Amino acid sequence: MDSDAGRIRRIRFASLTGALALFALLYAPQAVLPQLATEFSVPPGTVALLISASTLGLALAAVPLGTLSEALGRRRTMIASLLIAEGIGLLLPWVHHFALMVGARLVQGAAVAGLATVAVAYLADEAGGRHLGSTMGLYVAGTTIGGMSGRIVCGVVADFAGWSGGMLAVALLAGVCTVAFVMLLPADSRRSRQPWKWRPLVEGLRSAASTPVLYAPYLVAALGMGAFVTVYNVLGFRLIGPPLMVPPALAALAFLAYAAGTVTSAVAGRVADRRGRSPVLLCGLSITVVGLLAMLSEQLVLILLGLVVFTGGFFMAHSVASTWVGARAPESARGQASSLYQFCYYSGSSVGGVAGGTAFAAWGWTGMTALLCCWLAVAAGGVVLARGAT
Repeated sequence: MDSDAGRIRRIRFASLTGALALFALLYAPQAVLPQLATEFSVPPGTVALLISASTLGLALAAVPLGTLSEALGRRRTMIASLLIAEGIGLLLPWVHHFALMVGARLVQGAAVAGLATVAVAYLADEAGGRHLGSTMGLYVAGTTIGGMSGRIVCGVVADFAGWSGGMLAVALLAGVCTVAFVMLLPADSRRSRQPWKWRPLVEGLRSAASTPVLYAPYLVAALGMGAFVTVYNVLGFRLIGPPLMVPPALAALAFLAYAAGTVTSAVAGRVADRRGRSPVLLCGLSITVVGLLAMLSEQLVLILLGLVVFTGGFFMAHSVASTWVGARAPESARGQASSLYQFCYYSGSSVGGVAGGTAFAAWGWTGMTALLCCWLAVAAGGVVLARGAT
C-alpha cells in the first residue's frame, strides 16, 4: 500500500513539474507579443504566429507521436519530448529573424507534443480508478502554473532585459522543472508496449476517432481553446493601449489570473468524480462565458475580474474534458484518443488564435467577444447531446 501511495505521489509531482515546464516554454512569448511586434515591425495578427506556430506544430505531431508512444513506451516518449523542447527554448533568445523564430517555434511545438499528448494516457494507465480525477486535475493545475509563470517571468524580466532576456529566464526555469520530471517519473508498469506493427496502431487510431462518446470533449477542446488563446493573445494589446495605458511590466501581471485555473482544474476533477462529468463541464463553459462578458467593461478592475472568472471556467472545463477522454476511450486506443484530444485542443489554439486575433483587429473587443461566445455555445451544445452517454 505504501509503495503504491509513494508511486502515485511521484507520478503526481512529476506530472506537475512536466506540465509546468511544457506550458512555460509553449506560451512564454505571449507576454511579450507587443514588444516582438515592434522588434520585427509586424501587426498583432502576424506576431500571433509565434504562438500559433508552436500550437500548430503540437497539433500536427500529436497523432503520430501519440500513436508511436504505444510502441516506444510512454515514459521514454515524454522525456525525449521535453528535453528537445527545452533545448530549443534555450536557443530561441538568440534568434533575431522573425521567419526563423516562427520556424523554431513550430519545431518546438512538435517536440512538446510527445509529452502533451501522451500524459493523459499515461496518467489514466498509471493512476487510474479513484485516483484519476484528482491526478488529472493536478496535471491540468500544472499547465496553469506553467502558463502563468512562463508569461509573468517573461513579461517582467523583459521590461528591463528585453524580450530575449525574458525568454531566456523562462527557459532556465523550465530546465529546472525538466530535471525534476526526469528524476521523478516512474517507468510504465501497467501497460506493455505494442509491437512495431502498423495495423494495430492504426486500428487504435480509428477506434479513437469513431467512438461517439468522445466527440463532445474533442469539440470542447477545439472551440474552448480557440476562445482562450484568443483572449490571452490580444489582452496585452488592449491593456497597454488607449484608454487603459497599463505599463507592460504591470500588464504581464494580468497572467496571475492563471491561478484561478490552478484551483478550478484541481477541484473540478474531484467534483466530476462524484457528480458526473457533463454537469461540471457545462458549468465550466458557462462560467467561461460569464467571464468573457464581464471583460466587455472599460474599467480595468472589471476586466481583470472577468479574466479571472474566464480563466477559471476554461480550465474547469478543460480538466473535465481531458479526464473524460482518459476514462471513456477504449483501452486499446487510449494513447490515440489522448493524441486526438490534443490535436483538437492545439488545432483550436492555432486556427482560433489567428481567427480571433483577426476578429479583434477588424471588429474590436466587442466583435471578438461575440464570436468567442458563439464558439463556446457550440461546445456546450455538443456536451448536452453527449451527456446521456456519460
